[in-house]
Amino acid sequence: MNSSRVVDPAGAVFGLLLPVIAALSGVILTKVWEPRLPAQIATHWTTTSPDGFSTPMSSAWTFALVTVLFGGGCSAIAALAQAMLMMRRTMLVVGLSVVGLILTVQVLLLYVQLDVTDPADTELPLWSLGLGVVIGAVVGLIGAALLRDYRPRVAATGTPDPRLPRADDPATVADTVGFGTVGSLVLLLLLGVAPALAVCLLVDGWWPLAVFVPVGLLIVSLLRFRVIVDRTGIRVVNMGMTALQYGIEEIEGARVDVIAPFDDFGGWGLKVKGRRNYGVVTRTGPAVIVTTACGDRLTVTSARAEEMAGALNAFADRRLRRP
Repeated sequence: MNSSRVVDPAGAVFGLLLPVIAALSGVILTKVWEPRLPAQIATHWTTTSPDGFSTPMSSAWTFALVTVLFGGGCSAIAALAQAMLMMRRTMLVVGLSVVGLILTVQVLLLYVQLDVTDPADTELPLWSLGLGVVIGAVVGLIGAALLRDYRPRVAATGTPDPRLPRADDPATVADTVGFGTVGSLVLLLLLGVAPALAVCLLVDGWWPLAVFVPVGLLIVSLLRFRVIVDRTGIRVVNMGMTALQYGIEEIEGARVDVIAPFDDFGGWGLKVKGRRNYGVVTRTGPAVIVTTACGDRLTVTSARAEEMAGALNAFADRRLRRP
C-alpha cells in the first residue's frame, strides 16, 4: 500500500516534542528554584572545584539551547516518515541520549546548589552523566520501537525472470551477517567495557560504565544484522527491530553476485549508494540482490545468498501467479 505521509507521528512526539519539553522543563525548574539559588551558580567544574559561573536563568536558557540544537537536532530525523527506518531509529536513540544527559546534569547541578551560600564549595555528582545517558537511551529505544516505515509500496506486475535461480522446495532462509556473537562481545569489550573501566579507575567512580557501555552497545548493534527470507518476503532485523522489509508482492526478482563492500558501496554495514540503492554489506563474497517494483534495490552479502535468491524467486512465482 502506498503512503504519502511526510511525518511519522511517533517520530514527531519522541524526536521533536520531547527535546523541546525537556528544554523547557529545565527553564521552568530553574525559575521555580531561583529564589533558593545563589545569584551566580556554578556551571562548570574541573576535577576538583567549579571554574565557571553564571546567573541561573542565563544558564537555563543555555542548557535549553544546547538541548534543542544537539539532542533535538539528532532526534528530529525520526519524524521524517520517508527516511530510512534504521537511520531514524539510530538517530532517535543518539539524540535522546544527549537530551537525557543534558537534562539530568542540569537538574542535579541546580539541586546541589539549593540554599548554598558559596557555590564554589559545591561538587557536581559525576554519576549524573551515566544516569542521564541511560535514561535517554531507554526512552530513545521505546520511541524507536514505535517508529514505522512509511515508504511507498508497489506491487510487482509479473513473475521473476525465468533465468533467475529458483528453489525446488522453497523454505525459510535466515542468516546472521556482520559480527557474530563472539565478535560482538569482543567488540563491546574493546569499545565499551575496557575504556569504561579505565576511566572508572581514573575518576574512582562507576558512572563511566553507564556512558561507555550504552555507546558500545549501539555501535555493536549497527554492525550485526539478522536477515530472514520467507514466504512473506525479506526483512533485515537490527537491534531486535525490523530495519528494512520488502513484501513478496513487491519483489520483481532476486539474483546473486559477488560484492566487495568498500569497492561497491564505499563502506561496511548498512549502506546507501545513490537513490534507493541499499546494501547490508558485511563481507566480500556472494550477495543476494533484490529488485522491487517501487525501484528500490537491496543487496545483502551472505554465505546463503544463493538459497535466499532461490527462495525469494520461488515464493514470488507462487504469490504472483495466485488468482
